[in-house]
Amino acid sequence: MLRKCKSDSYSGGPVAGSWPVKKVMNPDNASCPEPSTAADPSRTRILVIDDDRKLCRLIADYLSPMGYDVSAAHSGPEGAERAADESWHAVILDVMLPGMDGFEVLKRIRRVSDVPVLMLTARGDESDRIVGLEIGADDYLPKTFSTRELLARLRAVTRRAATRAAAKPGPDAAPELVVGRLRVNTGAHIAMLDDQPLELTPVEFDLLTSLARARGRVKSREQLLEEIRDRNFDVFDRSIDVHISALRKKLGDDPKEPRFIRTVRAAGYMLINPDA
Repeated sequence: MLRKCKSDSYSGGPVAGSWPVKKVMNPDNASCPEPSTAADPSRTRILVIDDDRKLCRLIADYLSPMGYDVSAAHSGPEGAERAADESWHAVILDVMLPGMDGFEVLKRIRRVSDVPVLMLTARGDESDRIVGLEIGADDYLPKTFSTRELLARLRAVTRRAATRAAAKPGPDAAPELVVGRLRVNTGAHIAMLDDQPLELTPVEFDLLTSLARARGRVKSREQLLEEIRDRNFDVFDRSIDVHISALRKKLGDDPKEPRFIRTVRAAGYMLINPDA
């Protein structure tokens, strides 16, 4: 469950500034409290999709004093509907859900929204992380996360989304990048290969954009992570490799005989410039 760092001030009980919670007979089944007042535009709206009501309540109690309005959905169908129909700054999504698993919920969210999604996995399984990242998750956490790590990752994914929105070029800009058979339109957020649209996740699109702008030059993992995620990663974080692998599959690229993305050993990745 939610693991507290020794230096964290929160101890699992009510926190000053959190929403009042009605008393229930069994606190393990308590629902996550919903904001009792109209949405404050200065606060960050988070949707937690998890059937563990106690965990939802703990997250709400911890994040509320930090400037977050936390709402919860406790099944896959309910979470998919609320994520699509309401406005959120980020979604925290569990993999194991009743009615519809988290992967299917994520697919439905991605059909209509680029909202940042932070996935929770019960054991931090690599297979869960890879599948989640490939279908559009922005980040992941095992369910033994500390509250400080949760807050840091939430701030990172929401900051990245805000940075990307602010960086969108105006109507007079020339947003299209052309690299051989690839065309990347940063304004319309569309990538084309041989005039066929590529179905890319937000992270994959940002990766392709970064590589296209530097075509013919090597970008290190650290450079790519810094550009697309706007946060400091552990030097051993290999999530960038998962995204590159997924991007290659969608480009039909073979890493052993690459036509688009080349791995430069001990250096990083490079988008091959056919005009060089």
